[in-house]
Amino acid sequence: MKIVLGKPIKAAFRPWVEGIENIPAEGPAILASNHLSFSDSFFLPAVLDRKVTFIAKAEYFTTPGVKGKLTAAFFKGVGQLPVDRSGARGAGEAAVRSGIAVLERGELFGIYPEGTRSPDGRLYRGKPGGLARVALATGAPVIPVAMIDTEKVQPVGQVMPKLSIRPGIRIGRPLDFSRYRGMESDRFILRSVTDEVMYEIMKLSGQEYVDIYATAAKRQIAEAAKAAAAEASAGGGTGGKGAAPGPGPGSAGAGEAGGSTGTAGPAGAGDGGGAGGTAGSTGSTGTAGSTGTGGGAATK
Repeated sequence: MKIVLGKPIKAAFRPWVEGIENIPAEGPAILASNHLSFSDSFFLPAVLDRKVTFIAKAEYFTTPGVKGKLTAAFFKGVGQLPVDRSGARGAGEAAVRSGIAVLERGELFGIYPEGTRSPDGRLYRGKPGGLARVALATGAPVIPVAMIDTEKVQPVGQVMPKLSIRPGIRIGRPLDFSRYRGMESDRFILRSVTDEVMYEIMKLSGQEYVDIYATAAKRQIAEAAKAAAAEASAGGGTGGKGAAPGPGPGSAGAGEAGGSTGTAGPAGAGDGGGAGGTAGSTGSTGTAGSTGTGGGAATK
């Protein structure tokens, strides 16, 4: 990772780093970072001398096909650990077991407390299942990390990264939660520890904080997009009607244009009467008809 990708990443993107002195030269530590982009797991290890082991969703290791096999080989090669997210507490339990194992080897364990990438660049509520339980079970210090502008380097859905964007990494001072050691079964303590870490990440990143889980925010965004698509597919409004008939010959006047489902109005039959307007497709307003001899003005 560091030889094949680390040096090219640093040369191409020139990521800036603040607070790298807060990473211990040896011994276990937890790196708790915000999560803006898929590339976060590349930039952070690239700027550190030590190996960082992140947990990754199991789908990266089990996707079929040539692409899936290459992806699995890559993640195994850089030492990432698969986490099965099935079940109500599957991901949390897997994260705890994986994190404890890494820290017991005296290594750096990387985790994203939000549980998934931010859907809009804001910082979301941290999940206490993995981070806090690992910290309290091992006594390892928690080092808050803020990734800066990595979502601009490679936005979701974009294959080629933007070399014009220079991302940054801010590393905070280690947080000591040894005072809560052995209290990992207390949900209030877990919540308190997680919130303290998220507050430090917020200060480092400058992100707006949203007190809901990112997974819930993604559902809301998806539901809103679905509702908007359904409304758009329903079409425009009802077409306007043409001018009312008059008693004698008159000039033709255009009726109101309506939506895609509008119908033409009736033709004028007398003075001041106008021909009915045609159904519009854009919902714009028709023009008024002209005045016939001896008749009144045609209406819109």
